[in-house]
Amino acid sequence: MPTDQPADRNLALELTRVTEAAAIAAAKWQGRGDKNSVDQAAVDAMRHMLSTVDVDGTVIIGEGEKDEAPMLFNGEVVGNGRDPKMDIAVDPVDGTRLSALGMPGALAVIAMADRGSMYAPGSLVYMSKIAVGEEAKGMVDINAPVAHNLEQVARAKGKDVDEVTAVILDRPRNEETIKEVRAAGGRIALIGDGDISGAIATAIGDSGIDILLGIGGSPEAVTAACAMAALHGEIQCKLWPRDESERQYAMEHGLDLDQVLTTRDLVDSDNTFFAATGVTSSSFLRGIRFYGNRVETHSVVMRSQSGTVRYIETAHHLDWLDEARVID
Repeated sequence: MPTDQPADRNLALELTRVTEAAAIAAAKWQGRGDKNSVDQAAVDAMRHMLSTVDVDGTVIIGEGEKDEAPMLFNGEVVGNGRDPKMDIAVDPVDGTRLSALGMPGALAVIAMADRGSMYAPGSLVYMSKIAVGEEAKGMVDINAPVAHNLEQVARAKGKDVDEVTAVILDRPRNEETIKEVRAAGGRIALIGDGDISGAIATAIGDSGIDILLGIGGSPEAVTAACAMAALHGEIQCKLWPRDESERQYAMEHGLDLDQVLTTRDLVDSDNTFFAATGVTSSSFLRGIRFYGNRVETHSVVMRSQSGTVRYIETAHHLDWLDEARVID
């Protein structure tokens, strides 16, 4: 897809300020057991900082519909209205429950791609997924048995199957997948939330994760695809309706439940941007750290056009964050 984005402007670097603000605001509520306040604080900070970015953006992927939480809603126009025109996927906190309980692995996430390039799943908020890093790209098939895909990843990475680790959301809907991995002899890393970071982990060399399997959020799939495009990994998905009403919704809106959605189907652009900041610490990113009147953030920035992945450590002054209305 052609783009009029200047080659020397990396929007993801500008988006880091957005995820930093959301992560800091969410971290003020860490461990207090109030998931809605975590989400509200992150949404408010993200929306405010997005208004300062030179972009004419439309939110294609928001989180509110699935979580029944305060939204950056689908169709909302964000940015200051200047070019370039971009599709936006937001997850002010991927892992609001983790943050509310003070558990590891919560991230503030945003992704962008050229206007008209992001897949919109509408009200179908879950997808069956498989994701792998560059070594196993092109060797897995979401329609194949779990054992076959584990063998393919093992072959690609020069391992035995019993050395392959699959990351899976710990949900009842994934019990069968968990059984199949165990029956095949693979290892499992169960996560409570946060399958954006789970997908990305498959493409990060030192993560210890080889493949993502199971059913997770549709918004997270599109957001993760923007990162996987920069990491040269692969994600495949299929819409997963929860009931007959969602099957009817798919039929009425022309959504093919049998279609295998590739990375390119999820984001049809060579110009994707991804930024994430840790809210609570994980093997991927450190969480927010408060030191008196100073706060430190740890972020990752990716761009598919250049294939760059940057890690950014930033020290912020709380007085400035208060004046900038990032936190109260």
